[in-house]
Amino acid sequence: MQLSQIRDILKARVLCGEDHLDREVFSACGSDFMSDVLAFVKNQALLLTGLVNPQVVRTADMVEMKCIVFVRGKVPSQEIVDLARERDIVVMTCAKRMYEACGLLYSKGLRGNCDGDD
Repeated sequence: MQLSQIRDILKARVLCGEDHLDREVFSACGSDFMSDVLAFVKNQALLLTGLVNPQVVRTADMVEMKCIVFVRGKVPSQEIVDLARERDIVVMTCAKRMYEACGLLYSKGLRGNCDGDD
C-alpha cells in the first residue's frame, strides 16, 4: 500500500515527506510503548502512535520505519518533524484513535505481522 493511500484512508495530514508518498509499505504496527516496538516489531514500515516525543523518531529509525502516523490528533513539535525529515521518515497526523486507524488500514489489506503468524 502506498503512503498516499494511507494518508487518504486515515484522512491524515502530511507534516513532512510529502515527496515520498509513493513509497510502498506492506505492514504496520500500532503502539505507544517504544520498548515494545523495539522488542517485537520486525519488518514493519509504518508506525501508528499517540506518543509525541523525539524517542518515537529515533525508535522508528532504528527499526527502519518509512512513516510515522500520530493518532488522536496529536501534532509533534517542529523539533520532532525536523528529526524525522533528517532521517528520511514521512510524518503524518490524523484525528482517528489508534484502534480505528489500525482497523481501517487492516480492513484495506495492510497487515501487522509482528509475530510472524500472518
